[in-house]
Amino acid sequence: MRPYANLLRENPNFARLWSAQVVSLLGDWFNTIALSILIAQYTGGSGLAISLFLMARFLPPLIFGPFAGVLVDRFDRKRILIYCNALRVFVVLGFLLATGPEMLWLIYLLTVIQFVLSALFEPGQSAIMPAIVKREGLVLANTLTSITWSAMLAVGAIIGGGVAAVFGIQTAIVVDALTFALAAYFISRIEIENPARIEKVSGESGSLLEGLRYLRNNPGIAAVMTVKGGGSIGNPDTIITVYATQVFILGSSGQLSLGILYSAFGVGAILGPLVMNYVNDGSIVRMRDLILGGFVLAFLGWLLLGAGMGILGLMALPLVISGIAIRAAGGSINWTYSSVIIQKTVPDRYLGRVFSLDMAFFQLVTVLSTVLHGWIIDVVNAGIRIPLLDGQSSPVITEYVGLVTAPAIAHNLSVITLWTGVVSLIPLFFWIAVLPRIKRRELAPVAAD
Repeated sequence: MRPYANLLRENPNFARLWSAQVVSLLGDWFNTIALSILIAQYTGGSGLAISLFLMARFLPPLIFGPFAGVLVDRFDRKRILIYCNALRVFVVLGFLLATGPEMLWLIYLLTVIQFVLSALFEPGQSAIMPAIVKREGLVLANTLTSITWSAMLAVGAIIGGGVAAVFGIQTAIVVDALTFALAAYFISRIEIENPARIEKVSGESGSLLEGLRYLRNNPGIAAVMTVKGGGSIGNPDTIITVYATQVFILGSSGQLSLGILYSAFGVGAILGPLVMNYVNDGSIVRMRDLILGGFVLAFLGWLLLGAGMGILGLMALPLVISGIAIRAAGGSINWTYSSVIIQKTVPDRYLGRVFSLDMAFFQLVTVLSTVLHGWIIDVVNAGIRIPLLDGQSSPVITEYVGLVTAPAIAHNLSVITLWTGVVSLIPLFFWIAVLPRIKRRELAPVAAD
């Protein structure tokens, strides 16, 4: 870990950007756990309701992301990051008003607004990085960014689940709002030492259409932009939430079990690029090859997860956790290296649009996978889903209902997960087919790497 510590010590601007990421991601997972539990409580654990919540998070970047990239390329990226965080403080505090099932619409609405702002923030953060990190440091910087996301998932999910269980969901929401304020402060202290490195664009050269033309003329970059989306085929969030709240329940409503499963995802996502960097020489060619390995790991993770969900009791936990972690490791490898390839090969004036289109495709696949998973779960569990129990229900009755329904739900989740693993072979075979063509058509600047 010494190279990463050196990067933070020697580059204070990147350290500030990284610090903003740490605190905001920590709060994000408090928010995710709290709202997932709230929706599960309000809807009786409906897979479709949970999927709609996830869709409210994924759809805004899909719809607004490409246009957000135009703004990122036209305006001051640092100010965009500050404004996005400041506005998210007030949006997140609005979740405190959702006090019952009749306010479910407000959770969905505020989530959409929050992630419209995220659609502007994410490409801005990725696009500003080459302006504050030297080219040879981009692999380290992106790996640190990726494992930080994963570490905050591992830490934030388990702490967030604990805080929600002990102090209540409202406390978790307030913590999330405060972290956005702190993140805005850290970003405000970033100094762009060489503003000339950020190429300003305007008019036709700054349009979305021009960004699409760039991708059409650079098929190698266009292919790399399918990596994140391909890895999101079969998004596991809905399956994990239903499993934690209706099958393997720890805490009154599954807060702790959901935190544990998300933490396993975080640990796997940390280890993926961290371990793979030992065989990564930083070249574009090597990272493309390692992306193939990431797809293989994701497939194996789905198989283990499906096998584990078909077993009841504590014996299931090692398989489920291992499957989640391996699936996450593959996805994290591909996320990290595809981002580095884009940063190393795309001119600065296109970075905002390319990253926003990259995220838009990722969100498109994620939305479709999430909705499909939720719909399938509700259809197959239609006759056995746990009913919404009011506050007067006896704990004995609640436990009895769980004992009766959990085996059937677990079996259905296992079958769905295994079939998802089969579908996840599509991006693997696509990358196997396209990789030789990318290498043959490799552009001169890329070959120089």
